[in-house]
Amino acid sequence: MTDIYGIEATTNSGETISMGQYRGQVLLIVNTASACGFTPQYEGLQQLYEQYGEQGFKVLAFPCNQFGKQESGSDSDIKQFCDLNFKVSFPLFAKTEVNGAGAHPLYQYLTDEKRGLLGSKAIKWNFTKFLVDRNGKVVKRYAPTTKPAELTADIEALL
Repeated sequence: MTDIYGIEATTNSGETISMGQYRGQVLLIVNTASACGFTPQYEGLQQLYEQYGEQGFKVLAFPCNQFGKQESGSDSDIKQFCDLNFKVSFPLFAKTEVNGAGAHPLYQYLTDEKRGLLGSKAIKWNFTKFLVDRNGKVVKRYAPTTKPAELTADIEALL
C-alpha cells in the first residue's frame, strides 16, 4: 500500500468507508480500549477534536481487543460506553486488529511508515497514536503514555 487514502475501514455502525474521505485533513489515528488504564485519554482525544475539528482535524478511534482483552464488548457496547462516559463525537470504527496476521491494512500501512521504539513495527499497547498530515503522510507515532494534550503543538504545526 503506497497511500493511506486507498484503504477502507468499517465504521462502528457497520458502514465501509474509504480513508480517502479524510483527504486534506490532519488525522490522529488511535487504537483504543474501554477497560485500559489509558481509557481516560478518550476525554483528551475528544477535547482535541472539539478544539481543532473546525480547522480540518479528525480523531479516528479503532477499538482493539489484542492487549489484555481490554475491549471485549461488541461494537454497540463500545459505542455506548464512549457516548456515556466521554461523549465521544469523533469517528469510531469497528473493533480492529492492529498486530499480527490479521492486522488491518490501515495499521499495516501506519506501522510500515512509522516504526516504534528501537525500530519495532508492532503496536505495544492500547492508545498508540499516529499523526497524519493533510497529504496523508504519517508524520509521527506516539506511545500510549503520551497524553492527547501533549500533541497540541504537533497538531497546530500541521493545521
